[in-house]
Order: sequence, then C-alpha cells, then structure tokens
Amino acid sequence: MTKKISYNSKIRNLAIIAHVDHGKTTLVDAMFRQSGTFRENQVIEERVMDKLDLERERGITIAAKNCSIHYDEVKINIIDTPGHADFGSEVERALFMADGAILLVDASEGPLPQTRFVLKKALEKNLKIIVMINKIDRSDARVKEVIDEIFELFITLDATDEQLDFPILYSVGRDGVAKKKLEDESKNLKPLFDLILNYIPGPIYTENEVFQMLVCDLGYSDYLGRLAIGKVINGAVKKNDSLVCIDIDEKIKPLTVLNLQTYEGIKLKEIDGADQGDIIILAGIDNVRIGDTICNRDNPKAALRIMIDEPTVSMLFTVNTSPLSGREGSYVQSSKLKERLFKETLKNVGIQIEEGDSPNAYNVKGRGELQLAILIETMRREGYELTVGRPKVIMREKNGELLEPIEHIFIDAEDSYVGIVTEKLSQRKGILSNMSTNSTGRVRMEFLIPSRGLIGYRSEFLTDTRGTGIMNGYLHGYERYKGDIPTRHTGSLVSEKNGKAIAYALSHLETRGILFVVPNDPVYEGMIIGENNKDNDLNVNPTKEKRLSNMRSVSKDDAIMLTPVLPMTLEKAMEFIKDDEMIEITPKSIRLRKRVLSVLERKRMRGEKYKADEEEDED
Repeated sequence: MTKKISYNSKIRNLAIIAHVDHGKTTLVDAMFRQSGTFRENQVIEERVMDKLDLERERGITIAAKNCSIHYDEVKINIIDTPGHADFGSEVERALFMADGAILLVDASEGPLPQTRFVLKKALEKNLKIIVMINKIDRSDARVKEVIDEIFELFITLDATDEQLDFPILYSVGRDGVAKKKLEDESKNLKPLFDLILNYIPGPIYTENEVFQMLVCDLGYSDYLGRLAIGKVINGAVKKNDSLVCIDIDEKIKPLTVLNLQTYEGIKLKEIDGADQGDIIILAGIDNVRIGDTICNRDNPKAALRIMIDEPTVSMLFTVNTSPLSGREGSYVQSSKLKERLFKETLKNVGIQIEEGDSPNAYNVKGRGELQLAILIETMRREGYELTVGRPKVIMREKNGELLEPIEHIFIDAEDSYVGIVTEKLSQRKGILSNMSTNSTGRVRMEFLIPSRGLIGYRSEFLTDTRGTGIMNGYLHGYERYKGDIPTRHTGSLVSEKNGKAIAYALSHLETRGILFVVPNDPVYEGMIIGENNKDNDLNVNPTKEKRLSNMRSVSKDDAIMLTPVLPMTLEKAMEFIKDDEMIEITPKSIRLRKRVLSVLERKRMRGEKYKADEEEDED
C-alpha cells in the first residue's frame, strides 16, 4: 500500500540565513512587532533573539534559537541560525527543523563566506529559499551587482534549476519595510509575510504514521528536568503518552510525556498535544542526546540521524595548577572541569571530548578557534578556573598520506595593504586564487591556506591593515600536508620570581620587549609577563625593587612613567602562545604561563633536548 504524503498548511518552519551584521536579528524584531507578537505599548529591548551576553557583546549569533509568530491564522516557527562556520553544528541541527529559509544579504557587502557555508547546507537539504536584499537605503548600496553575486553563489554551490528560480525581496530591516520591486511603495513587511505563506511549503508528513520526533536541541528546567526539543516528523503526541527514545546505538529507552510546550513568540507555552510539523519541547526523559529519535512505543522507527562535519581544531584543557589557583574562581577541581566539559557535549554536537595523555587533562575538539574560545569564555563566566594550550589542527591520514584542513578565506582590504597581506599569507603556505577591485578602491582577495597557517595571523592581519581589513573563511576540504610553517619569531619574557610586579623593575624591562603586566599585578615563577624582542625566552625578575641605600632627590625617581599595557584578551592569548606555553583562565584574569613553571626544570629539559640533538647530528 502506497503511503500518502501530506503538508500541514497551518504551520511554516523557517530558518533565517545571514552573515554577521547583515541585519538578521533586527529583521526578526520587526517581524515580531508587525505580526502582533508584542503589544503596541509593550517595552522590549532590541535584538531580542540575541539572548546570550556573549551574543550581545560580539554582535553575532552563537546558538541556534527558536521563536514563533502568527500571521493570517498560520503559525510561523522562526529558527535563528548562526552565521559563522565555527558554529556549523548549530546550523546543521537547526536546518533539520526547517522547510524553507530566508537568505538575507547586505545590499553593499553582498554574500560573504559564512553566508555561503549556511546556504550550502540549506541547498543540500533542498529547502525553499527566499532572497532578501537588506539595507537598500545605504548610500553605497549596489543592488544589481549583489543580485548577480547571489546568482553566481547559487551556481557555484551546484544549485538546481528549480533552486535558481528564487524570489527576491528588497528590505530595510531597521524600518520594518519589504518590497517586491525597488520602486514599490511599502510601509511594512506584508510582502514578506505573504511570500512566506505562498512560497514556503508547510511541513511534510506521511499520513497514518505513528508519532516520530527528531531531537535537534536540548534544554533543562529545574522543575521538569531534561527537555528534548525538535520537530514532529509524523503523527501526533499528547501529554502522558507512553513513548520510547532510540539512541545512537539503537538502544530503546521508555519514557512518559510529563509535559509538552511550544514556542509562542519568544516564550514557551504549555500545550496538551501537538500535530505534525510543529516544533515542540518535550519533558519526560533524562538520558537523551541530540540526534536521538522519540517515537511510538508499539512501532518504534528511528529517523535519519543528524550528521555533522568532523572537528578541525583541538585544544588541551587542564586544571589550573599555577600558584594563584583558587583565588578567583568557584570551580577549580578536576572533577568539576570534567563534568562541565562532558555536559557541553550533550547540547553541543560540534564539541568532542577525549581523555588527555596526563591525569586531569582533556583534549577538546571543535570546528574552529572561535567555537572553542566561546566555550572557554562561557566557562570562565560561570566561575571556572582552567588552563588551556595552543590550538592545534587535526590532521587526517589517507592511503599512508598525511592530509590537513584547508581554509578558503576572503579578504577585503584597501589596495595599499595588498602587498603586505599577500606576503604574510604566502609565508604561511597561502595561495592567491582570485582578486578583484571594487569601485571604492578596496580589493577583495581569495586565498587557499592551511588552517594551521591562520593560527596567530588574525591579530597580525588587523595590525597590518590598520584595523580596516575584513577576513572571513570556511573549511574548503583536506589536502596533502603543505610542510612546515614558521611560527612567532619572538620569545617570551618569563618571570623567575613569585610576588607582585614592581614599577621600578618593569621600567628596566620595557627595553627588552612588550610587557603584559602593570605594577602590583601578581606574578609567579614561569608566568609570561611580556614578549621578548629577540627570538629566545628570557627569564627576568619583575619583582625587583630599587635599593634605598643610595637615595637621590632627583624628581624623575619619584614617578616612573610606564608605557600603557593593552589588556590581554582570550583570542589574543590563543594566537600568541607557543606549544610549550599555556593560558591560565579565571573569572577575573587571563594570564600566560609556561607549561613547566620551574626555571631549573625548563633548563634541564632544554639541556636534554640539546644533548639529544647533538647525538642525532653525530649519528
């Protein structure tokens, strides 16, 4: 008997795809207001979908989130997807809940690399795409050229003829205006709402099938425990139903639906039951992971599991072993660190945790430096103290040949900086694949470069381009190992004493390099207090005080003037450290240190290495 396929016309599940700062969250704000989700006199903050503090501070979407609006008696579930390739796991699980997508593109900047990454995933899932050219009121808007670039992007991503026949809208998200044609008069988003209802299909389901739901996200409630979030693929569900959960090993675990909720605006609403295609929050099972299927107990069927790209970068996480450990954080024990890291894998499918070579050490793998930096910053704000090593690229081996990940990066810079950018990237094994100049005098360059070549380059790039350059990229694929890449050419100024930094000592060390500490900062043996001008590490004493036996009344001795020190950021620290160095992270401080703190122990290790090298040369 042939199974009949149907669509739920009362629901639309819609993802929004956009590069960072192209106006995605602002557009969602306008959709909320004009759909009646908020009362006219209701006071709301801007960018309501950026719920995390880190998202508001950085102006990017980190975690995929859900909300809903109602228009013309149709419920529109909106899925806010991250625009950065490092959060690709968030993108992939979010798109499993969508049946269509809005591709939002800036009218001046055009489609950028992260847009390409998310769009590629959407096309692979054959989602219906609506293209919106946003910020058409910009003085430097180039609408026709951007549309040509979007068509070219679709073709590059092997879009079918049907996918190339996408509708286009023109918008000013800040003003809540959308138009079918540039010359049209419009005062609201009605053209967008009408297009969503007429072009994006309702969720598809098979008639007479039993209940089936794919878990795409996880939540937690102090009252209900673990929450499974996902889209109802087939059938219907009611509160108190007896179901089962099928995990990655196809083991079946029974559960009872204790509570059902759905998205109503940006809040959750308790419901008695849900039909096909809706996105729901289900309580009743503790041991559930993203990708599991919750289905009928009498006829269990697993849905297609969420598959994501493999991680490309790893970092070593260990407990904080410095002399300052425990002074600033609430969680310093190894057991707490392990518990928190493995908890992250439950809700973040892009993170993998492995036991390290030594006790209390864990290898954390992710999709990029930014994803791992966000994890570290989140843990830091939760009160954790930890130490992390330098990011390392994960290699692969195929047919006895070593392969490494290659990034396709796009650089937008003024033409006067083309030379220095090209020179630096070529030293890092980068190959220029394309270059074009636009009417504003800026140059767009495309490079294929090993992922490890980008570690430590981003801050250098901003310095070289005087902060005016823009660099983005995505994983291109794996290619044969490109050979050694030179790392930082300078050494470190390493403290050989414990105590507090003294202005007198720091004033004499300024000639040696760039300092990272200021007077009265705590220092300890093995802590990196600055960057040496030369290529070797230098042990120094930042706690040395001036002898008072030979006092003078010269005024310059009364006030020592030091060069201002830029605060150390996590990203800057990750780019700076070498393989034998680590970052000490606490809720209040970011410090750099040597992996081995003892001066004598480091000297002994260097001596053994030097002796081993000599013996190798003699052989």
